[in-house]
Amino acid sequence: MMRQMNQQNSSRRTTLRLLLNRISKYVFLFSTLFGLVVLSILIYRVFSQGIGWINLDFITGKLSTRPERAGIMGAILGTFWLMLVVAPVTMFLGVGSAIYLELYLKKGRLQAFIQTNIANLAGVPSIVYGILGLTVFARVLNLGNVVLAGGLTMSLLILPIVIVASQEAIRAVPNPLSEASFGMGATKWQTIKHIVFPVALPGILTGAILSLSRAIGETAPLVVIGIPALLMPFPGGIFDKFTVLPMQIYYWTLDSSLTAEYANLASATIIVLLLALLILNTTAIIIRNKFQTSN
Repeated sequence: MMRQMNQQNSSRRTTLRLLLNRISKYVFLFSTLFGLVVLSILIYRVFSQGIGWINLDFITGKLSTRPERAGIMGAILGTFWLMLVVAPVTMFLGVGSAIYLELYLKKGRLQAFIQTNIANLAGVPSIVYGILGLTVFARVLNLGNVVLAGGLTMSLLILPIVIVASQEAIRAVPNPLSEASFGMGATKWQTIKHIVFPVALPGILTGAILSLSRAIGETAPLVVIGIPALLMPFPGGIFDKFTVLPMQIYYWTLDSSLTAEYANLASATIIVLLLALLILNTTAIIIRNKFQTSN
């Protein structure tokens, strides 16, 4: 009798687990389909509104108060100069900090304190970094709203993400590789340079490129600094005033309430920004695969 009851209970639990598994499967399927449908609608709306406005004059032209004559070359150059500041600053400080925290700093309260704060900084809203950039770079250092101030602010924004991603990549390096290097008489720096860093480089590059992609699409910190989207000369260096593609999208979206054509300009700029992100991510994948193959 007892055995029969156990079998019945086991059968009921199995049936319940199978039912929960089936329900979970359809819930996850619905979630995936919902996200794909919303994304498809968004992409269709953007392309249907903006693809007809993309031409050579739009890509190479200057900003204009007349929608049919407006161009985004100034925003493209501003984005380019911004990344020229963000990329080296972030890579140098982020990777260097990760190497120090993982391979030089002793495990203890100080290391845990720093690690906790870096993780917390990765979740701070971007507008807070904009306020910090406005205070430190624009006002205290008296840089104003130039490329260098914007680049340093964006570097602060993505720096915690790069540090965390680089630390994870360094931790993934097998310990026997480092121990073998030490066993052959290599110094710690030689081991890091020739063993740890090359093996961790694909993961580091992945985190860095994803972080740069976020920096390209951010708007709030630049709004706080006071980056304009006005009729201005093309930026030619890091000490020039500038605007970027997300800022131009933001202002044209606001202006679309007064002039409907600006919504089409914003959609066309979104397409250009998406293509830039696609090229950036594709380049990152190629570089990562090349290093993975060589390793």
